[in-house]
Amino acid sequence: TAFQCSLSFQTRLYAAQAARKVDFGAAEHVKFQPQDVQVTRLPSGLVIASLENYSPASKIGVFIKAGCRYETPDNQGVTHLLRLASNLTTKGASAFKICRGVEAVGGSLRSVTSKKCYKKTDTVMEYLINVTTAQEFRPWEVTDLTPRVKVDKAMAANSEQTAVVENLHYAAYKNALSNSLYCPDHMVGNIGSEHLHQFVQNNFTSARMALVGLGVNHTVLKQVGEQFLNIRSGAGSTGAKAQYRGGEIRLANTNSLVHSAVVSQSAAAGSSEALAFSVLQHILGAGPLVKRGSCATSKLIQGCTKATADPFDVSAFNVNYSDSGLFGVYTISQVASAGDVIKAAVAQVKAVADGCLSLFLCRAQLKAHILMSQETSEGLLEDMGAQALANGSYVSTEEISKNIDNVSLTDVANAAKKFVSGKKTMASSGNLIKTPFVDEI
Repeated sequence: TAFQCSLSFQTRLYAAQAARKVDFGAAEHVKFQPQDVQVTRLPSGLVIASLENYSPASKIGVFIKAGCRYETPDNQGVTHLLRLASNLTTKGASAFKICRGVEAVGGSLRSVTSKKCYKKTDTVMEYLINVTTAQEFRPWEVTDLTPRVKVDKAMAANSEQTAVVENLHYAAYKNALSNSLYCPDHMVGNIGSEHLHQFVQNNFTSARMALVGLGVNHTVLKQVGEQFLNIRSGAGSTGAKAQYRGGEIRLANTNSLVHSAVVSQSAAAGSSEALAFSVLQHILGAGPLVKRGSCATSKLIQGCTKATADPFDVSAFNVNYSDSGLFGVYTISQVASAGDVIKAAVAQVKAVADGCLSLFLCRAQLKAHILMSQETSEGLLEDMGAQALANGSYVSTEEISKNIDNVSLTDVANAAKKFVSGKKTMASSGNLIKTPFVDEI
């Protein structure tokens, strides 16, 4: 089976090898030296990013600017099917051969879509290239995906948090980011092979791709990219710029818990303002820092505890995209105390806007969150791919830590003020008899 090392393990490996004395006869002892992430942009626009971390198993990913925000009214839901179609028959291999070939060497193939991008990760390069550049989308195989689409939608509908976040984006934006990660009901069974081919033709161009690898030599990965991923030139479909509008969606049911999210527009990813919102998120509370922790240092928890004796959960909500972002609070509460919890959470953001905050602890928590997210190979590959696709470069954790230290009290207070004064968006789900409307908060 494949063994995927974490970043922390590799750091210990470097140190152990440096201190270890091994004699292999006349052979020269080779020491593993820590490597930096290497990034190259080819003339075609394809970005190659790699980190040689001496992992026993290599991990390769192809990231493409082809998320659901690039869907149009005519093909809504196409990225949902594209995600499910990752292991279908290609021009170079049947679905059975892909499954058998990957499993035979202990590899894995996974496809993920988001608002921003579409990606495939694999440990067998031959099949990764096939499913990325040589799709066939045979009509009968695409039709057979319909039951899986329905199952995916049913699972998403059963998750209150997923439903709230999806509806939050739908209410917040007029276009692009309002598109769902899941196929709309009216399009289930109506997305065909031609829709998939057209979407791939418009979006799967070399200039919209990033080939990312862990545990691989950069020169080798570059050669693979030059040989196999120079598929189509051009920038492809540009997609519409996200337009924030604000609004409210309420999903009433008989559930005993009320899920609510209240947000305002924040900042685009990569900006200094976005970093200030991240610091603000950790000041308010971004969730438990340890498993089953009580979040005693969270301002949101402290404020809501004073407002109600009923059990609840609350955390700061923060997402950033290339041209927009959302920041606010996410609450889970009992039906009777929903209004008290929501209003108390929003009041804590207002308190930060008035200058009631301390940066030392939250800066350390944000740094720890970033570092721990990159301890796994999956997290590190995701971070490298996102940066390579968005900027064609890579910013190290050391530089990010320095930027976090440069965030001032004024920056964070201004971020909180932007939430307080901004036009609100609210999405709620549950028994909403005691849940206030957005204009009542």
